[in-house]
Amino acid sequence: MASSAARSYDPDALRERLLPERGGSVNESIPQLAAADPDHCAVALVTAGGDVRGSRGAAEPFSVQSAVKPFLFALALLDTGGEAHDRVGIEPTGEAFDAIKLESGTGRPPNPMVNAGALLTAALVDGGDADGRAERIRSGLSAFAGRELAIDDDVARSEHLLGDRNHALAHLMRAEGALQAEADDAVSAYARACAVLVDAEALAVMGATLALGGRNPVTGRRVVPAEVARDVVAVMASCGVYDGSGRWMRSVGVPAKSSVSGAIVLSAPGVLGAAIVGPPLDEQGTSVRGRIGSELLSAELGLHLFGADRG
Repeated sequence: MASSAARSYDPDALRERLLPERGGSVNESIPQLAAADPDHCAVALVTAGGDVRGSRGAAEPFSVQSAVKPFLFALALLDTGGEAHDRVGIEPTGEAFDAIKLESGTGRPPNPMVNAGALLTAALVDGGDADGRAERIRSGLSAFAGRELAIDDDVARSEHLLGDRNHALAHLMRAEGALQAEADDAVSAYARACAVLVDAEALAVMGATLALGGRNPVTGRRVVPAEVARDVVAVMASCGVYDGSGRWMRSVGVPAKSSVSGAIVLSAPGVLGAAIVGPPLDEQGTSVRGRIGSELLSAELGLHLFGADRG
């Protein structure tokens, strides 16, 4: 049902249903996010056959921010031959995404979807220094998206200069022996990863590439092995919406990653990828329109992993 229904689904119709929702507020952690248009809303879907369907506004660029974390994890697993599994945990924390906390007894980040884990995975990708890792990340994300992506240098600079908690986490991981790279290099690489520019359509293709076992459905290129994609999507399901992940999987039932830019990327295994963008966030840092739109999309296409009508 889900696969056939997705081919005729109208993203513009879903967008129109989301526009009246006025809840939430834009993130103000950096000037560029604070300046986001709260009325912006976009929806995009990508089917297993590579059909890209985007609503009005789906080509408007924004910085990927926290939605980059699943893809950083995938690149780290690929570049380390799976060693990243030993360097970062996979358990949900029930705490804020930027909590100054590591695993008790190991000093590892608790999972790759919180900031500590993303700082570590950004430092694990190939590249001899922060510049090399940033380019590897940009190139890897471009392969997931099926087109060349760019880094917004102004956003990266703001992320680096204003990311005090990220600096604290990097130094803590260095002290615990979990992080081998220089702390500032890890923060710099992660800041530039967050500053990669995407749009709803590109992000939906990225989500679809994970959902379809690591093969980009638009380009046909295998970006990561199937087992890497499987492992990343599994962690998205348990940790992708931070301490709201349990409620998300109950109500939406699709592995996803939220972002302070107001984007949500969804990976429905074997079926499709999707992205919903709406800058105003709820108290947990999840897009209000994105959450509502994801619930509607899942219900209407039968995407819930535990739903009897999925298939």
